[in-house]
Amino acid sequence: MESKKYDKRVGIMGGTFDPIHYGHLLLAESAIEQYQLDEILFIPSGNPWLKDSSQVLDKKTRVSMTGLAIEDNPNFALSTVEIDREGNSYSYETLEILREKNPTTCYYFILGADSLLDIEKWKHPDRLMKSCTLLTAVRDDCDMEALKKQIEYLKDTYEAVVEILPMKRMDISSTDIREKIRDGKSVRYLLPDSVREFIEKNHIYHQ
Repeated sequence: MESKKYDKRVGIMGGTFDPIHYGHLLLAESAIEQYQLDEILFIPSGNPWLKDSSQVLDKKTRVSMTGLAIEDNPNFALSTVEIDREGNSYSYETLEILREKNPTTCYYFILGADSLLDIEKWKHPDRLMKSCTLLTAVRDDCDMEALKKQIEYLKDTYEAVVEILPMKRMDISSTDIREKIRDGKSVRYLLPDSVREFIEKNHIYHQ
């Protein structure tokens, strides 16, 4: 994807962010540092087709939490491109929309190693890989042999551009945070105080 025609390098962090937490933010910051990105665009999913939308918090609340989490970092920005669209959210559509609007921007789509291994199950993975560089977060416990084989396969089959983003294991998950809140346990230090206070004030996840 990298070429002289690009004048900006932007990372894409997508997800339900239900809720957003320090794991997401650390991953984004690491991507900026390791790949000299100009910006990370956080894109809360609208209707994620691989998840039961009835089990995901409403769009407006997830957008509010994401905005609060990133507001103190000038290199982080919020996009509602998926929230604003009708129907299911597909990554390939999102990237095509962004590239049409910003043809001189080089996009780096950040995803986990497990997602890279399953990427052919996504909608039109060929179109996604034509639209961006895949920036794959790799933790200490990753099966590197399987990952290397997958990267070579994607390069040969789709002419994909795949880069590695080494990450230390960070045991924080949105599911765990939701469960802790329901159980009346502390989630301090798992997510920004602004998000935690928003959750407490609005009694989110308590039932």
